[in-house]
Amino acid sequence: MVALGANLGARARTITEAIADLGRIPLTELIAAAEPIESIALTLGGPDADAPRYLNTVAILETRLAPTMLLGYLHAIEGRHGRVRRERWGSRTLDLDLITYGDVRSDDPALTLPHPRAAERDFVLDPWLSIDPDAVLPGVGAVTDLRGKLPGKAS
Repeated sequence: MVALGANLGARARTITEAIADLGRIPLTELIAAAEPIESIALTLGGPDADAPRYLNTVAILETRLAPTMLLGYLHAIEGRHGRVRRERWGSRTLDLDLITYGDVRSDDPALTLPHPRAAERDFVLDPWLSIDPDAVLPGVGAVTDLRGKLPGKAS
C-alpha cells in the first residue's frame, strides 16, 4: 500500500496524475485508490497550521517487483512531479511512501516496512479504511483498531 501526499502546487492534479503513474509501473496493477482528504502539515516541530495543507490518499497495488524496486519507481514518480528532497518533513509537490508490502517486515534504513509512523497518521489510516475496512498493518494490528486509538473521527 502506498500513501500519497502533496501540499505545494496543483495538489489535486498532482495526486490524480501520480495515481495514474502508479498504474503504469511495470509488473504492477493498481487495485484501488481512496478519495483524497485534506490534512494539516506535519513538520519536525509537529502540526503546523500556517504551512500549506496537504491532500492525502492511499493506493493499493499488486506487484511482482521487489520492495526496493517498487520504491525506486515511487521516487522516480516523485521526481517527475517536481519533488526536491531539501529538508526532512518539509513541504513538497508529491510524497509517496511505501506503507506496506504484503506481510514483509524490514528494519533496513533504506526501506522500513511497514512504515514506522503509519499507525500514528490519521491521514493514512482514514483513506486506507475507506477502501479496505479489513486492512491490517503487519506486526501492528487492524487498521480500524489503530484508528480508534487516535484523536478525531475517521472520515
